[in-house]
Parts: sequence; C-alpha cells; structure tokens
Amino acid sequence: MASAPDVFRDPTVEPAWVRRLLVGAAMALLGLLVVLPLAVVIVEALRQGWLAYAAAVTQPDTLSAVRLTLLVAAISVPANAVFGVAAAWAITKFTFPGKRLLLTLIDLPFSVSPVVAGLVFVLLFGAHGWFGGWLREHEIKVIFAVPGIVLATIFITFPFVARELIPLMQQQGPDQEEAAASLGASGWTMFWRVTLPNIKWALLYGVLLCNARAMGEFGAVSVVSGHIRGLTNTLPLQVEILYNEFSFAAAFAVASLLALLALVTLGLKIWLEWRHGDALARRARGH
Repeated sequence: MASAPDVFRDPTVEPAWVRRLLVGAAMALLGLLVVLPLAVVIVEALRQGWLAYAAAVTQPDTLSAVRLTLLVAAISVPANAVFGVAAAWAITKFTFPGKRLLLTLIDLPFSVSPVVAGLVFVLLFGAHGWFGGWLREHEIKVIFAVPGIVLATIFITFPFVARELIPLMQQQGPDQEEAAASLGASGWTMFWRVTLPNIKWALLYGVLLCNARAMGEFGAVSVVSGHIRGLTNTLPLQVEILYNEFSFAAAFAVASLLALLALVTLGLKIWLEWRHGDALARRARGH
C-alpha cells in the first residue's frame, strides 16, 4: 500500500534530487558552451598585456572595421525598426489578402542560410548579375561595397523587431485603437498616443536583438563584402583575417570587442525584460 505522502504528492513537483540534477546539467552546459569560450576570448586578448591589446584594437584596419560595423548597424537597425512596426501594425490590426504570405516572408531569414542570402545578392547585383549591367552603366557599386553589406544585413536582421511586436500586439487587440478612433483621433495620433506606449518595451527589445545580430553577422556579409581591408571588412571579418594571418593576440583582442557587445546586449536584455515585466504588473494592478 502506498504511503500517504506518495498518494497526495503533487505530480507536477519533481523530487529535489531531480531538480538539482537538471539545474546542474543546465549550468554545466551553459558554462561549457558560453562562459568558458567567453573567458578564453578575454584571457587570450589580454595575454600579452594591455599595451598589446590597445595596439591591436587601434590598428587602422580595425578602426575602419569598427566604423563600418557601426555604420551598417546605424542604417539597418532603424530600417528594420520601421519595417517591424509597420508589419506588426498591418498584421495585427487589419485583414488583407497575402497576410499569411507576409508572415511567412518575415520568417524567411530564419530558415535561409546567411551564406545563401549573400549569394542571392551577388546574383542580383554582382557584375554578372541580373542588374549588374544597369548598375555598371550608372556607376553604382553594390557588391563588394557598403550598399551590399547594408542590404545583406537588413535581410538577415529584419525578422527580429517584427517577431517581438506581433505576439504582443495580437494579445493587446484593437480595443484601445478603436476607442481612440471613436473619439476622433487620427491614425498618427493613435499610433503616437496609444500604440507606441503599449509596445515601447517590446520595440526596444527587438531593436536590441536586431542591433546585436547586425554587428555580429558574418556569413552574408562575408559573401558580399569582398574582404577589402580598410574598406569592406566589418569586425567579424576582421577577426577572421587576423586569425588566418596567425595574429592570434590581435584576433582575440578584436573578438573581445564583439564579446563586450554581447555582454552589454545581455545586460540591456535583462534590464528590458525587468522593466517590461514591471510595466505589465503595474498595468494589471491598475486594471
């Protein structure tokens, strides 16, 4: 006969040893795959001292890569933010032909290899691509230049903002916008006074993820950049070049800049999640 504690034990509560085993396994895997590589990057970057580290990250080619990375992010992130808000607004507030197709296309960069995406842009805008002749006649250079890098980065990163906003706006529903419209508010007034305050934390979270991916993108950018030192190399490409040239200390020093970006992104992500959760809790108490 089963004892009383066994009969009335909550089936959804695991024994303590199972919880400890699962948590320990998760922490060990996290340490092996995330913490240890990050620690190796920092240690190797500083192995030869701070002076060697400073010299590595202030090389002209590295500074050019930093400027290009920031420029690409400064263009692609706002473009994807505008697209994400517009797409989420259209999908959640309206019914129109092709709505499912739009949702599918938004997820396309998640299922296509970045290398394939870069190759598509080469086939479209390269010297022998579909539009290559027209671009050459008008002296417009896309591939192996900044425009190609920007286009590839926008393609790879455009789902992030939209995918953060769509579930939230679907959950909120159109009630507040309909109430504002019934009071005579225009479309822009509804967006700035009603919609945007309700989605601001999710929007910032999506922009944060988009920015992190834009700065760290390698595959698509590698295909369309041409690896021209000092001109078309972003930070990830600069790391590859330095490592292939056996400049390991310099490669790890530049990689540490991307690792620092990852840590800053993680910190901002945690802060945004906390603020977003706090805002939801205050809203629930208000209702």
